[in-house]
Amino acid sequence: MASAGALTILEYFGGEDGNRCGYCKSDSGNLSHGMWAHCLTVQDYQDLIDRGWRRSGKYVYKPLMHQTCCPQYTIRLSAFHFQPTKSHKKVLKKMLKFLQVGEVPHSINDGHSEEQMDSQAEIPVSCDISSMHKSVISEEELKNLNTELDATEKGPEPKQGDTASDCNSGTGDQKAQSANIEVIIQTAPKPGKGADVNKPLCRKAKEIRKERRLQKQLLKQTDKACLTEQPTIISDLKPKATCSKSLEDFIHAAQPESAAHRLEVKLVPVSMEDHEFASSFDRSAALFAKYQMSVHKDTPNECGPNEFTRFLCDSPLEPETRPDGPASGYGSFHQQYWLDGKIIAVGVIDILPYCVSSVYLYYDPDYSFLSPGVYSALQEIAFTRELQTKASNLSYYYMGFYIHSCPKMRYKGQYKPSYLLCPESYTWMPIEKCIPLLESSKYSRFSSNAKQGDKDLMTELGRVKILHKRTVMPYTVYKKRRRGPSDESVVKQYAEMVGQTCAERMLLYRT
Repeated sequence: MASAGALTILEYFGGEDGNRCGYCKSDSGNLSHGMWAHCLTVQDYQDLIDRGWRRSGKYVYKPLMHQTCCPQYTIRLSAFHFQPTKSHKKVLKKMLKFLQVGEVPHSINDGHSEEQMDSQAEIPVSCDISSMHKSVISEEELKNLNTELDATEKGPEPKQGDTASDCNSGTGDQKAQSANIEVIIQTAPKPGKGADVNKPLCRKAKEIRKERRLQKQLLKQTDKACLTEQPTIISDLKPKATCSKSLEDFIHAAQPESAAHRLEVKLVPVSMEDHEFASSFDRSAALFAKYQMSVHKDTPNECGPNEFTRFLCDSPLEPETRPDGPASGYGSFHQQYWLDGKIIAVGVIDILPYCVSSVYLYYDPDYSFLSPGVYSALQEIAFTRELQTKASNLSYYYMGFYIHSCPKMRYKGQYKPSYLLCPESYTWMPIEKCIPLLESSKYSRFSSNAKQGDKDLMTELGRVKILHKRTVMPYTVYKKRRRGPSDESVVKQYAEMVGQTCAERMLLYRT
């Protein structure tokens, strides 16, 4: 998957001491593993998030599910099979009326009635900065390292038992920057009531009948059945609803010449080398500060340009393009919402081989009456479906973490059909089957097959790739050459967390 010259370089920090939780407000209940990604291929990151990892800037973390106060389960939506609910359509119609005739809700509550579904309003990491590890690779050292790795690109792949001189392998030509690990302190998510657990989770029979007409594969399912397998990709990716408007009908509705407002959604790569990104940086950073101070009550020095850059612009993902991939390529992007020539919202997303991953959303609080959280999520779902027409494997929309123990964070389950990642087998299960388990215990294994374990379990520690003294080598060679106390327990923990496949492909930096 990775293009020539792309590779992943990581520093692993292991499990951290307990930090403050932004969901339950526990002072030290938030526990996670952490890595600093100097550079990361999109395929490696895809595999990592499918094992429960998630990035915040260049910091990649995985909650310690058995121990953390609020277990965070990776959630994804099958974009093609998504059907907007009545609440979703209410938001879409509200936006259309505003654009066409300038209609604004008469009541303030009308503008906030859907904000409990503000799908990217939380800052995902809560860490005590004073307790964070620091990157040990300087920027100059990383540049030199990339040059040397590039020079040895054609070297033979090291095998167990090789001498260190035979272990020069890897690829280079990176422009990744090194930085100290600084993670934004998490503020509390926006208040909201969350999903009503007393209401039935099934869709309406009318919606299911419409879906049957659209997808012959689902003819034999009843109106109460859940999807038990991953949905089949269908070539015609735009549902043609006969009785009501589809998501695309709302999103791409033609605007009359006399429209009161014009909304344009621009996709720009996160790079100062891109003209549109660079030219809009100051306005985008100012909007971020306004949002953080208004919604999350940050102080000005907590949301300045440097914090904005570190949190939402610095990305370890290496941009990639493929002949059979989307025209935009893969990597990190900002989806900018321009209203009458002014940026009013920005959705930060990663485009990966199998999904669009939502990172964050910030918007102008003056336009909260338009429910920008819900509207941007629907836009991103429609965008995922559009990308799937070019890259058939790109069929899911990842919404970050689902936190059932925090009622205000259950809104993500309202986007269906969604699946949660089993924290033990790393398989996907329909959320309808997971919720009863989470009602009984905040931590749960979702796979009902007790014999089904981690399909990518680390079994050969010696094959883990190590980057040591500017040389790529398997762990067996590194172990023989290492001076000082053994770090085998740390390397083993890392390999178990990322899985055998990634451990053999990514480079773990060791001093």
